This record gives sequence, C-alpha cells and structure tokens, in this order.
Amino acid sequence: MDLMDRVMELSQQGYVCSQILAIMMLETIGEEDPGLVRAMGGLNGGIGFSGDCCGCMVAGCCVLSYFTGKPDDDSYDSPHHKGALTEFVKWFTEEMEMEYQGIDCNDIVRGNPARRVRYCPQIIAQTFEKCMEILEERGLL
Repeated sequence: MDLMDRVMELSQQGYVCSQILAIMMLETIGEEDPGLVRAMGGLNGGIGFSGDCCGCMVAGCCVLSYFTGKPDDDSYDSPHHKGALTEFVKWFTEEMEMEYQGIDCNDIVRGNPARRVRYCPQIIAQTFEKCMEILEERGLL
C-alpha cells in the first residue's frame, strides 16, 4: 500500500491528521501506542480545533521528538533534537506559506471544509515523508 492510500485509509477510519502521523510512525518502527494516538488527537484542527497552527506541523515535531527527545531522568535530548526540529519547522513553514499562504489551519482551509478533504491528505503525506527523511539522514531510523 502506498503512502497516500494509507493516509486515506486511516482518514476513512476516523483518524485525524496528527493521529495519522503518529500511527504511521508507530507502524514504521513496529510498535503500537493507543495512548499516544489518542493524545495526538488534541492537535487536530489547528491545536484543539482552534484553527491555529496546523496539526501536521505540531505532530511532525512530536514524531521527531519521539526519536530525539529526553527519554528518562538520567538522559538528555539527542544531539540531533534541536537540529531536526529546526529543519522540519523551517521546511514546513516554507512549504505551507508558499502553497497555502500560512501555517494555520485557518490559512489552509480558509473556512471551506471541502479544502480540508482536498489539501490535508497531501499535507499529511508530505509531513510524514519529511519527518522520515530527517530521521534517516541522522541515522535515527
């Protein structure tokens, strides 16, 4: 199954952008974490359905942090943590501003729910691909 097919399948099952990114990340490493998937739902619709920052941007940062963030009391963030996040946020901001004139859900859909159906699957797929690329380039995946 290709990436867009998987995004659409999960969307049709009722998962939202941030949850889809979490599920696909977990599938990539052969794990399940229903609590993480539930928690990621709070990022949807521009963080809690506020229309603000796109859930894919925030979820992408979470996906990267899953691999690079501080894992326990006796450890530190990976040396790749800030660089990976900075690279992703810069990429996401540039892509979304060029294509949709902003990074907020309101900017992307401009009050038209049909745009969510048209634009969001592609944004999810692009976000996932970029996160995986960043992790692979750093030898973290």
